Amino acid sequence: MQQDKLKFRHELKFTINRVDYYTLISRLRAVTKPDANVDVNGSYKIRSLYFDNIHDKALREKIDGVNNREKFRIRYYNDDFSYIKLEKKSKLNGLCNKQATSITKIQCEYLLDGEIEWMKYTQNPLMLELYTKMHYQQLKPKTLVDYKREPFIYKPGNVRITIDQDIRTGLYANDLFNLETPMIHTDTQDTIILEVKYDDFIPEIITDIVQLESRRSGAFSKYAVCRMYG
Repeated sequence: MQQDKLKFRHELKFTINRVDYYTLISRLRAVTKPDANVDVNGSYKIRSLYFDNIHDKALREKIDGVNNREKFRIRYYNDDFSYIKLEKKSKLNGLCNKQATSITKIQCEYLLDGEIEWMKYTQNPLMLELYTKMHYQQLKPKTLVDYKREPFIYKPGNVRITIDQDIRTGLYANDLFNLETPMIHTDTQDTIILEVKYDDFIPEIITDIVQLESRRSGAFSKYAVCRMYG
């Protein structure tokens, strides 16, 4: 798919502390709606398996702040293997795009075992792209990342606000479906990540709630942080 046909969104990231967190949660619950998939606590667990090549291209481009970059990952929620997504996240000129397609557990297991020839017969553009890059660029599974997410929705501006915490990684592990894989906290154990995504504009009420002008936007990457451990 051509970049000019993709829908790119604004994405802002902020590192906040525990006091900020409780203040934001109170404000957000008063104005926004929770994501339809949250549990009774208003959150869900995410496990992602990120891909990179033998030269750590995705990691290096993130660290170097390369303007036009991408990364692939496989993701599921709340330890539920019945709904798994293959995703490609792209960044261009500070804007973000995410493409996703469903993938089955059996397909994932083939892929993780290095059996990828089936992918070129799927007629799925995203799977075909991943197949090409695994075949020709040596892209392969690299790192597991677990964390808890609290998502909030505000329809004007198509705003999605997420708060991520309890970030963990496996030690040189990429066993996506092994729930007993030892996972350790990163050195950002007390770090909480606020993300704000929107289309063409961000409503003033959201700006006021998260007080964007008083926080420093950063380029925090869960993948990059977790790669320090394997």
